Amino acid sequence: MKIAILPGDGIGPEIIAQAQQVLEVLRQEGLAIETEQAPLGGAAYDAFGQPYPEFTQKLCREADAVLLGAVGGPAYDQLERPLRPERGLLAIRKDLNLFANLRPAILYPELANASTLKPEVVSGLDIMIVRELTGDIYFGQPRGMGVNAQGEREAYNTMRYSESEVRRIAHVAFGIALKRNKKLCSVDKANVLETTEFWKEIMNDVAKEYLQVELSHMYVDNAAMQLVRYPKQFDVMVTGNIFGDILSDQASMLTGSIGMLPSASLDQNNKGLYEPSHGSAPDIAGKDLANPLATILSTAMMLRYSFGLEAEALRVEKAVKTVLAQGYRTGDIYEAGCQKVSCSAMGAAVVAAL
Repeated sequence: MKIAILPGDGIGPEIIAQAQQVLEVLRQEGLAIETEQAPLGGAAYDAFGQPYPEFTQKLCREADAVLLGAVGGPAYDQLERPLRPERGLLAIRKDLNLFANLRPAILYPELANASTLKPEVVSGLDIMIVRELTGDIYFGQPRGMGVNAQGEREAYNTMRYSESEVRRIAHVAFGIALKRNKKLCSVDKANVLETTEFWKEIMNDVAKEYLQVELSHMYVDNAAMQLVRYPKQFDVMVTGNIFGDILSDQASMLTGSIGMLPSASLDQNNKGLYEPSHGSAPDIAGKDLANPLATILSTAMMLRYSFGLEAEALRVEKAVKTVLAQGYRTGDIYEAGCQKVSCSAMGAAVVAAL
């Protein structure tokens, strides 16, 4: 199993180091794991002058899976847009054709009080958000800034989806719903946007192949409200790139901290890029304060989806549950009566539980 390790920027190297310890435990137990590191984002710009350089591209194309920390930071905000760290992330998703982004939002019982919502609203929460990742307004053409016919400055982006793009993410979402509670909510804005009216039409067509799954539709503004009002009504949600970006971050706060949210971005053959849903947190970078659990849980998703190692994935997830039950907390999920620990100490605790 060849894994490309991309520590990235900010807290990325710190959280990746903890995930690597988990992989090392499994390697010593006999799993044939081979890892190699490469830069992405700001670190890649510093080394190669590009956020997704040829060296990194080659390694990621040859790997079976990619484990990423986080990218970005204020030091790069003044760069031309094509050179910014975030463009490296968009580029790798497009290069590897990682069209299906899976973001589970699970509330561990021990963190019910860490959520900003009342425990009775979020207790038992377990949602899977399936986000289309390589289309929509983030990639649609034309895009740009300029001056219109009246001589006024303007900017424009294009929301665009092809039928094949919608169909393939629909099949992923229905397939996941089949393995869960057989409920799928498709999120759109079909009352206003032709692109998402088209999305809804395709979802209904694909649903004919999955009669065991109950398909519902919801406008994105209502979905955002319902995630706060009554989030446990959802099992699997599927939506486009920009709506999925927003809703999955919103869902992360239901779980107590975005530091608890893993993610997987998969191609047609389950080769994936695995990363925490949070950013590079430059304000705490290098201080050993970050929460590594989302990265460790992303590693569990890698074992499950790219390598089919369900037992090993469950072991890693159980180890995370164990350390939470033991009362270990990083600062973002800390509450009175628990033991506040550093990033490295949390990683060590997971390794010990594993």
